[in-house]
Amino acid sequence: MTASHRPRLVLITIALVSVLCSCVSKHSQQQVMISFLPAPVPVPRVPEPPPIPTGLYAGSMPTLVQTTHPFIEWPTEVDSRIIRADERFEAGKKLYQLGDIEGARRDFNRAVDVLLSASADLPNRQRLEHRLDQLVDTIYRYDLEGLGSGENQDVVVYDKSPKEDILKMTFPMDPNLKPRVSEEIQATASQLPLDQNDTVLGYIHYFMTDRGHRTLTGGLRRAGRYQPLIQRILDEEGVPRELIYLAQAESGFLPRAVSRMRACGMWQFIKETGHVYGLAQSPANDDRLDPEKATRAAARHLHDLYKHFGDWYLAMAAFNCGPVCVDRAVQRTGYADYWELSRLSAIPHETQMYVPLILAITIMAKNPKDYGLENLDLEQPLEYDTLDMKHPTNVALIADAADRPVSEIRDLNPGLLKAVAPAGYQLHIPKGTSSTVLAALESVPGERRLTWRMHRVERGETLAQIAKEFNTPANSIAVANSSSLVASLEAGDRLVIPATFNPDGPEVRTASKKAARYLRTSSASSPSPHKAVPSRQAPTRTVHHRAAKSLKTASIRGANGSAPGNN
Repeated sequence: MTASHRPRLVLITIALVSVLCSCVSKHSQQQVMISFLPAPVPVPRVPEPPPIPTGLYAGSMPTLVQTTHPFIEWPTEVDSRIIRADERFEAGKKLYQLGDIEGARRDFNRAVDVLLSASADLPNRQRLEHRLDQLVDTIYRYDLEGLGSGENQDVVVYDKSPKEDILKMTFPMDPNLKPRVSEEIQATASQLPLDQNDTVLGYIHYFMTDRGHRTLTGGLRRAGRYQPLIQRILDEEGVPRELIYLAQAESGFLPRAVSRMRACGMWQFIKETGHVYGLAQSPANDDRLDPEKATRAAARHLHDLYKHFGDWYLAMAAFNCGPVCVDRAVQRTGYADYWELSRLSAIPHETQMYVPLILAITIMAKNPKDYGLENLDLEQPLEYDTLDMKHPTNVALIADAADRPVSEIRDLNPGLLKAVAPAGYQLHIPKGTSSTVLAALESVPGERRLTWRMHRVERGETLAQIAKEFNTPANSIAVANSSSLVASLEAGDRLVIPATFNPDGPEVRTASKKAARYLRTSSASSPSPHKAVPSRQAPTRTVHHRAAKSLKTASIRGANGSAPGNN
């Protein structure tokens, strides 16, 4: 290195040392400053939001726009009138039970007048008229209770089986029906095979006449009362639903129908077959007349017949004339075919007409628009609770406990032949009343339920008057009830009455003097049609509807013949 280069090297070295010292000084200063600062707070990592797909709300509308208010269906005039009439009837019923006879009659009159005053041009007027018939029938039941003194409640009214007349008749066949019925059969879904021949067409032609149509529609209207029950049982027993129309052919859905061969009930069981299928028969009751028990037995019988013959037409034929008769016809002819047995007259004439009758009814009922059957005013479905009677019990006591007329309890139990439900009997009572009836029966000793009664105290009534009415000593009534209740009787109180009753003779008193007083003041001029009727006369239900005419003109309108006040 030359002498000239040394000074320059020294200057460069000094400069580097200065720079290094300066860096060290700044770093130390920063460390001193950082030591006095708080520790840095870590910043959390925020995840990236998921990408929003394009067109997510395309075609959507805001909820406010989408939401539609529910459609409110305003009641029609028919609906409104029925509601108002029911309200008036319920109010009258409460007054009746409290002993306010005048008030009860006034409300009953108003209930019926609401329906009677409706315009004849109202749409769906059939439903209004049906409710009118129901109200009149129920009010008349209350009336009849007062006429029951001395009436023998053990007289059972039977109906003639309609099949006996119709199966003897022959009808002309309309050839124009054949193609139409063929099309209907092809288009009809049916668990029961459907077929036609001249006899089937003859029955269809008959049921299209005025007389035949009335016969058919009368039975189908009554079928509304039993259809849910029957179809449920047929489904449970695994037989075609269309066999419900076998009951139409047998009895027209009359539970107390009886034939010349003493077959009874809706399904026309003879005594022996009834026993085979568990239908009890005694002087007190006959299960062949009970719609539910008889339907169960009929479904099982038909199931067994089908299992034996393998053919529903032969099974129905055997239901009519007996399996032995059909077996012999098959053995004698070699044909296991219903139509061949009929053609050869190998089975009785009645049985030859029986299956075609059922097929004709089935075809028409399943094609209602073609035969004017689509708007029938069906009876309301039968509903009831069932009580197992642990002790022999007077039906009138059950009616007292349920606050219903005796006739209503009897109508729910067509298989009951006496005024007493025997121990072990399954008694039907109005739907929803089981808890009330059971609670009321608990106040009557089991061994006394054959004779004792219950009574709702009327306004102003005394213990002495009640005792005289039931021909029972007043002190006996006092002992049977709590002393506090007897000491301060009020309208509506329920008393237990230790009355006497002869189960083998006529009922001394069927209800109370309330209805009698109601009749005396409102329809004294109307004769009572409710009398003991021998067998094979018009049914009790028909008698009630006949009485409806006099109710509308007499009892409903009041004693002086004037129309009641408006609702």
